[in-house]
Amino acid sequence: MAYWLFKSEPSVWGWDDQVARGDKGEEWDGVRNYQARNFMREMAVGDLGFFYHSQKEKAVVGIVEVCAAAHPDSTTDDDRWDCVDIKAVRPFAQPVTLDMIKADAALGDMVLVRNSRLSVQPVTKAEWQTICALGKTDP
Repeated sequence: MAYWLFKSEPSVWGWDDQVARGDKGEEWDGVRNYQARNFMREMAVGDLGFFYHSQKEKAVVGIVEVCAAAHPDSTTDDDRWDCVDIKAVRPFAQPVTLDMIKADAALGDMVLVRNSRLSVQPVTKAEWQTICALGKTDP
């Protein structure tokens, strides 16, 4: 199993929107960055990810699961762009802010810290466990 982070602007698509989709999940569409797209192509059904609110909140707020492998993004006719589908698993008991992540020495090499603009990114198992502990949430 691999771990990931999915960033979204809560005013466009937030945690509550994701939860409302239920087990059907939702396409993680609209990504137009080659590196982020390539990460989605690496994902497998059952991989877990952090749902991260960007913009003002800047916090991990929930855990999602990849429920459909990479497929063509339905929001474009351009065959260069793929996406996965994700479904909500559980909210974080306590959101983990970017400031909390940056303050933890164990997370200093995390992609979110080094390249905060990337909308889909890998998370190591150690980072996963650390952030879940900070958020008082079962990994």
